[in-house]
Amino acid sequence: MAAAIRYSRRHLGITGTNPSVATLIVADNGSGPVIVGRGVTAEGGRPHAETQALAEAGELAKGATAYVTLEPCAHHGRTPPCAEALVTAGITRVVASTNDPDPRVAGRGYQLLRDAGLEVVSGVLQEQGDLELAGYLSRSFLKRPEVMLKLALSVDGYVGCVGRGQIAITGAVSIAQVHMRRAQTDAIMVGVGTVIADDPVLNCRLPGLQDRSPVRVILDSDLRMPLTSKLVRSARQVPLWIAANNDADPVKRAQLIEAGCRILATECEGDKIALPELLDDLAAQGIATVMVEGGAVVAQAFLAQGLVDRLMLFDGPNPILSGGDGQALAVEGLRAFVAADFVKTGEMNFATDRMREYKRKLS
Repeated sequence: MAAAIRYSRRHLGITGTNPSVATLIVADNGSGPVIVGRGVTAEGGRPHAETQALAEAGELAKGATAYVTLEPCAHHGRTPPCAEALVTAGITRVVASTNDPDPRVAGRGYQLLRDAGLEVVSGVLQEQGDLELAGYLSRSFLKRPEVMLKLALSVDGYVGCVGRGQIAITGAVSIAQVHMRRAQTDAIMVGVGTVIADDPVLNCRLPGLQDRSPVRVILDSDLRMPLTSKLVRSARQVPLWIAANNDADPVKRAQLIEAGCRILATECEGDKIALPELLDDLAAQGIATVMVEGGAVVAQAFLAQGLVDRLMLFDGPNPILSGGDGQALAVEGLRAFVAADFVKTGEMNFATDRMREYKRKLS
């Protein structure tokens, strides 16, 4: 099951509205169990992992065990449900990690298998399985995407400095790790203030993974986005969605649309985007995971409104930002938020940097 969960990560962020699920078919060849078939949800969401793994296993599927990271689907579409395909192929045992909350499945997949005489074991490594499927589960239960907030903190605890543009807080290894996360995420989000100050591209620049860049979502209620920004200039290559007030400048709106941008009509509270409503809208359009990489203001807003599900904190050994030639920016009360709302799930070192990861405590 651990191998299946790792395999499911291959297509995170590219399976559309379907989750990235993996299946391993394991048979005994006389010398012990071996993997005879494997599958992961295809790009765009179809075909499902089970049918791909069964096709690879062929006749070796008879009498074998299927390890699936999500309960097999039980509803009929243009193709038979995956639970039925497992039965037809001669699988005798199914081991599953996460239960599917989709009301069309929700236990029906297991029941179909049991009714056909298969042994079913569920909940194996469920905590790990749930973590990999957190976006799908969030869309199902909360009707919004899973939100991961990424912050890089200087040695004195700041995230940036007014008037100094983008400041390198972490090194190349940490940056590569962030780009890998981008490749596994449906959308990346920042505020327009970050765009104006840093002129970022917000794509994935790892060799071979450039086409895995997420949808870029910009919080820009008044459409201050510069038409000359790198984001706008690359809007036809990587999707750029701009969340704006309906009353924002219609001329600027038309110019951005002409440049290839998509304008999301969003509700606002004063001059601020209403974040819960925006997340609801993103989920309705198939976005299951959002990585927030904005500055202090955006980070503060997501934390204060209880909208952060996972937190990724990078600590760099330099620079010291306080006391310099600009106002150092901090996320106020960050330590209090972490202590009260989150539990630590891991810690890693990337060269001279440290990364700590947290998830929201269960209520």
